[in-house]
Amino acid sequence: MLTPRPTGPIVAALLFTSTLPVLTSAQCDRWQQRIRCELVTELDVKTHRFTGTEKLVYQNNSPDTLRQLFFHLYFNAFKPGSEMDVRSRTIADPDQRVGDRIAALSPAEQGDLRCSGMLQDGKPAIMEELGTILRVVLAKPLFPKKSTTLTFAFNGQVPVQIRRSGRDSQEGIAYSMTQWFPKVAAYDHEGWHPDPYVGREFYGEWGDYDVRLKLDSSFTVAASGELENASSIGHGYAARTKPQKCPDGRLEWHFIAKNVHDFAWSADPDYTHMTAQVPGGPLLH
Repeated sequence: MLTPRPTGPIVAALLFTSTLPVLTSAQCDRWQQRIRCELVTELDVKTHRFTGTEKLVYQNNSPDTLRQLFFHLYFNAFKPGSEMDVRSRTIADPDQRVGDRIAALSPAEQGDLRCSGMLQDGKPAIMEELGTILRVVLAKPLFPKKSTTLTFAFNGQVPVQIRRSGRDSQEGIAYSMTQWFPKVAAYDHEGWHPDPYVGREFYGEWGDYDVRLKLDSSFTVAASGELENASSIGHGYAARTKPQKCPDGRLEWHFIAKNVHDFAWSADPDYTHMTAQVPGGPLLH
């Protein structure tokens, strides 16, 4: 049965009553950290090892003074004895993608990610590796509403794909690179979230990424953001191009991704690159 719609003063009273709490709750003191991340990485497709540098500009929008930061080293989960390995072999309902596969990885198949030479605004910071987490004691406190710059080198090995990241997937993709670099952990009103990687890994800070990837020129790369040097890359990203190869037969891909939660990429020599133009919208790759 339909109820007659109220009219006149009753409607005005209902609107006023329902709107007042919304106006009150809209006045909040929430904040969110912000990052700018520059990554330069080289991947050896024969050994599946990569090296790189990271420059992280960290904006502290919180009301707190920070004396330490935490980074995720996700690839360290994919080696025998890791927390993910132990958990997958000891709980009653393990992730079927994992099971005992990590324990069976050979040294050449395992994942690895390490950092070295970290500087905060030019001064050495102290690093402590804790499995899939890197604790960094800052050289100087980071005060509220201030930013600081961290620079460091990293190196690692791409594991055989166990979950969503790695090499040689069941679908035949050579490299599926998610959670592949040292990624700063999230800091919110509850504090730091340096959660070890045992099954969930998606909470992080938003920011802008400037990424250069160098690898064998036979591989086509798909990645977050937009390709900045399409005219010198080829691979279907721009018409009438002559790829500018490095002396060692590799190409350097330059991507910029703004206001994203993470930077992911994938590469395979057998990719077919197709495009589709959204009417009045972006070009899809």
